[in-house]
Order: sequence, then structure tokens, then C-alpha cells
Amino acid sequence: MTRLADEFKSSIKPKLMEKFKYKNIHQIPKITKIILNMGVGEAKDDSKILDKAQEELTLITGQKAIKTKAKKAISNFKIREGMAIGVSVTLRNKIMYEFLDRLINIAIPRIRDFRGLNSKSFDGNGNFTMGIKEQIIFPEINYDKIDKIRGLDIIICTNTNNDSEALELLINFNMPFLDIEKNR
Repeated sequence: MTRLADEFKSSIKPKLMEKFKYKNIHQIPKITKIILNMGVGEAKDDSKILDKAQEELTLITGQKAIKTKAKKAISNFKIREGMAIGVSVTLRNKIMYEFLDRLINIAIPRIRDFRGLNSKSFDGNGNFTMGIKEQIIFPEINYDKIDKIRGLDIIICTNTNNDSEALELLINFNMPFLDIEKNR
């Protein structure tokens, strides 16, 4: 079992049970999946760029990334329906907790001029979204081998529909939020 999964079962679950006064342990919020998405608009001209982005996202997550295709044609961007324009990975269970541990303890502290995550980045259904401007904050990426600095989106999905419960869950996982004291 991973370190964060063990910590969730042993210490975070009882804290949340006590704070929100749940009657059943199945009411406790938990992270269900983490989705990483990298949009590569330049891939419409050169498919090798998309392959490189797929390789980098696979290195970051430890799970093979899939190419995502355009759902509809957009003439202003010269994109046709079905054209590959991005890469995505969905992490669950053990790999999800390992990635979250690396994100919190290694990658986020390496972000330049980092002051904290915005606690208002919840979508109203308990899912937290954050954007990263540079993929080089992850130690798996070799700085000498990248062709271009790309950003990616990270979505942390929980099984609760309440943003305050999801925020409390992520705070207990030691996510560095900017304005924690205001929301508590």
C-alpha cells in the first residue's frame, strides 16, 4: 500500500468522520481519480510533437497516455473533427496515490514563484482543477531532452458533491492552499 493511501485510512478518515459527524464510513469523501490532460495545439501541423508530449506525460505518471481527438471541427483554428490534438491519462488506486504524493511533496515545491493553490478552483461538485505551466517541475522529465515547455491540467476528482468537504480532504493530504485560514 502506498504511503498516502495508508495515511488516508489511518488518520485522515477518522479526522473527517469526526469533523463532519458522519454516521456511516461510506459518507467520508475520498479521491476517486486524477486526470492529467495536455493540450497540444501545434500537433495539427506535426504529429511528432504529439508523440513527444505523449512520451512526457507517460514518464510523469507512470501510465501510458492516450491521444485525444477533436470532437468537432473548428475552422478558425484549422482543426478537423477526429484530429489528434492532445494527450490524457486517468489515474486510479495505487498509481493515483503515488502520483499525488509526488505532486504534493516534490513537484509543487519546484514551481517558480509559488505562493499556494487557489481554494476557489473547485467546480461545485467537489472536483479540484489546477494548471501547471511547465512540465519540467516533475523530476522524471530530463530538462536536456525536452523540445518545448508545455503546460498541463490536473483534475482531482472526489466522490463528494460538496466543495468544502473536498477542500478539507485535500487540506488533510497537505495540499498547499493559499487561503486556508479564510475558509476554515
